[in-house]
Amino acid sequence: MTLSPARVPATGVRRLTRTLYGYAFLDDFVLLYPVYALLFADTGMSLWQISSLFALWSITGVVLEVPSGAWADAVSRRRLLWIGPLLTAAGFALWVAVPSYGAFAVGFVLWGAGGALGSGALEALVYDELDRLGAADRYARTMGRARAARLLGTVASIGLAGPVFAQGGYAAVGAASFLACVLTAVTATRFPEHRLRADDAAGDTWATTLRTGLAEIRGDRSVRGALLLVPAVAAVWGALDEYTPLLVRDIGVAEATVPYLIMLIWAGVTLGSLLAGPAERLGTGGLAMLLAGAALALAAGAVSRSLAGIALVSLAFAGFQLAEVLADVRLQHRIDESRRATLTSVANLGTELATVATFGVYALLGTDLPHGTVFAVLALPYLMTALALARARAATARP
Repeated sequence: MTLSPARVPATGVRRLTRTLYGYAFLDDFVLLYPVYALLFADTGMSLWQISSLFALWSITGVVLEVPSGAWADAVSRRRLLWIGPLLTAAGFALWVAVPSYGAFAVGFVLWGAGGALGSGALEALVYDELDRLGAADRYARTMGRARAARLLGTVASIGLAGPVFAQGGYAAVGAASFLACVLTAVTATRFPEHRLRADDAAGDTWATTLRTGLAEIRGDRSVRGALLLVPAVAAVWGALDEYTPLLVRDIGVAEATVPYLIMLIWAGVTLGSLLAGPAERLGTGGLAMLLAGAALALAAGAVSRSLAGIALVSLAFAGFQLAEVLADVRLQHRIDESRRATLTSVANLGTELATVATFGVYALLGTDLPHGTVFAVLALPYLMTALALARARAATARP
């Protein structure tokens, strides 16, 4: 039977999205997540050593973020998407097989490298494949659902980590995490990839791709604005997420209740991901209103020190997650296919650096102020971003 032209793209979209959702779920289905800090401590690592491991992980991601994006544009994006999880799997195997500071350090370098290989490459591959199928308008909805699948993977791994650890200890959760990474790599091989790569077309190296990508940022104001919007939206709330347990505990609930309220907050984040498709119609003015509303909800909820306030924080995080997806969509619409992974990685690098800066600001403010007040203060950058977007819209509308 011959498929109609309309059915062929629909079949292609289904294959792409199913692969993406499975990849996203498995990529965050890591049972080591809630217990790896315990593994380090039980191996005899000091707090300073553990902190240095986290720093090494972050530094690896920062150093490799942009070069890996340029490499993805110069070679196969799908190839990087299956190599990355295998590097992470090797790191987890080292942790469990020879637990020591050196093994943990190498494991974090491998994990950071694996994450960097997928950052930028995934968004670029998905957007270009949807565009090839005439479905680029589905990108926001597709990536929103992919982020929801990641959240489900994280929640499922946290839920299973306890009983698996109780049965088999670190070896069991390590083996399960290794297997999840291998399955992620296998799933990545199912991604379609039809673009003409730079190395097939003109012999460009990753360095050439990187130079042309940076030139596009300098030369195109709309690309530059869309790129800067990504860290402006993603960084602060991404950093605040790490402090939500402290915020929740400050309202006076029992320690055992804290995880349930954290789940409430992440339910809001999941909702924000799922609303990305319909919300793409918001435009610049709508995005400004979304950020302003989320900022006000964050500030009001954080200072209220109540259960209702935590619900407002959940609502704010939903808005920020939605805005983060929409910011990525704006960037993808403005950049050229041949440099898509490169420029997406540049935006992700900006997010990582801004997140680190937010950690520093939080530590500085949190020395003398309660957590709720610090959360409220850090809502201000979102109001400033909303104001900048409103001004940009007004300038565009002006004759």
